[in-house]
Amino acid sequence: MIKIKTKEEIELMKIAGRLTCQTHDYLKRHIKVGITTLELDKLAEEFIKKHQALSSFKNYNGFPNTICASINDEVVHGIPSNYKLKEGDIISIDIGVNYQGYHGDMARTYPVGKINKEKEKLLKCTEESLYKGIEQIKPGNKIGDIGYAIEEYAKEHRLGVIRELVGHGVGKELHEDPEVPNYGIPNTGPLLKPGMVIAVEPMLNLGTPKICISEDGWTIKTLDGKSSAHFEHTILVTKEGPKILTQEGKINGK
Repeated sequence: MIKIKTKEEIELMKIAGRLTCQTHDYLKRHIKVGITTLELDKLAEEFIKKHQALSSFKNYNGFPNTICASINDEVVHGIPSNYKLKEGDIISIDIGVNYQGYHGDMARTYPVGKINKEKEKLLKCTEESLYKGIEQIKPGNKIGDIGYAIEEYAKEHRLGVIRELVGHGVGKELHEDPEVPNYGIPNTGPLLKPGMVIAVEPMLNLGTPKICISEDGWTIKTLDGKSSAHFEHTILVTKEGPKILTQEGKINGK
C-alpha cells in the first residue's frame, strides 16, 4: 500500500533527509587514497549519532554496518572493510538516516583521486539520469514516467541499466511501496500524488547490465567486472512538483 505522508511526518522526513545529505558531505571530505571503507563507516556512524539519529542500515535484515561502500565493479550493498582506497577507484556510498522513526536515503558515487575518462562519464551520466527521473515527479505522472526517462538517458549514453534493483517508497519503513524501477513505459504504474515520498536511485554500468552476488551474500557486482555508479535522492511529491529531501540545509537552526 502506498502511504501519503502527513505534514508532521514530512517535517520529520525533511530532517532525516538533510541529515543524510550532511553525512555524505562530511564523508566526502575524508574520501582519499589510503583511507579504508571501515574508517569511513565509523566516521558516518559517529556523525549520525552526534545528531541524535540512528543508522537506517545497521542491522537492517542483518546488514552489519552504517554505510554501504561499493568499489568499482561493486554496484550496491558493499560491506565496509579494511580495503584501502586507491588512486583511480570510484566508491558508491549509500547512507540511510533514521530520525525519530522516519528515514532519509541517499547515495552518491565519488572519485578517488584522478579517475579515467570512462569512469568520469559514468559518474556524470548516472547523476544526470537521476535528475532526468526526478523531473518526471509531479502529480498526474506515473512511476513508469520516471523509469522511462532514466532508461532513455542511459541508452543515449550507452550505459547498462540494472533491472533487478529498483528505487522505492520511503517513510516509517526504509523500503515501502511503490517500487520505482530505472526503466519503464510512459503513463504506466502507480499515479504520483502529493504527499508520496519515494527514493529514485539509478544504477548504471559501463558494460552489461547483468549482475551477480558475492560470496558475502550482500555485495552485488557487475557480471563483466566493469565499473558501476549509483546516485539516489529521497523526494517528496508536491502540487508544485518534486522536492528533494536529501539536500543541503540547516537542521534545528544549526
